[in-house]
Amino acid sequence: MGALDGYYWKPVQSGLEDETDSDTVRRLSGLAAERILPEAYRLKTPASPHLAAEIDGVAIDPASLVLPPTARPLVVEGAGGLLVPLTSEVVTIDVFARWREPVVLCARTTLGTINHSLLSIEAIRARGIPLAGVTFLGEENADSERTIVALGRTRRLGRLPHLAQLTAAGLKAAFAAHFNLDDFLKDPVP
Repeated sequence: MGALDGYYWKPVQSGLEDETDSDTVRRLSGLAAERILPEAYRLKTPASPHLAAEIDGVAIDPASLVLPPTARPLVVEGAGGLLVPLTSEVVTIDVFARWREPVVLCARTTLGTINHSLLSIEAIRARGIPLAGVTFLGEENADSERTIVALGRTRRLGRLPHLAQLTAAGLKAAFAAHFNLDDFLKDPVP
């Protein structure tokens, strides 16, 4: 977020006891508070949004989740993964499909990432969602990264290594060393 100098929005946040994702992004990005857009749904229970909403007595209306207009790039964070249910009938990727905006898939570099990442890429493409590329998270796993990019026919946007201490300065330095900001702004690979 700090590198893109954009806006951040997490439409649905479940679990409010500790620092929320919006709080973390604000702390680590250095962005002004007005660049962190308020969640549409803030659910107290730390669980999948559909279950948290049920426990909290909230009805999530996926149709109400509309991308806010912004003057700079907007980064939207899903809740837990593409197929995490928001309601008993709608999963996160259904909302992304309605928006038709490019998705950046974040993939861990640990065991199992090839299968998980390729299934996610397949789900993204099956719904006609543009895929900007894949960012990898964790220690280098050159074979897995290369395999996902080749078989997924997508772009490798970079890899954020494990950081022992997650600080704004450390994150900024790691992003600068391992990513090319222009790659995030290119047209998605068809």
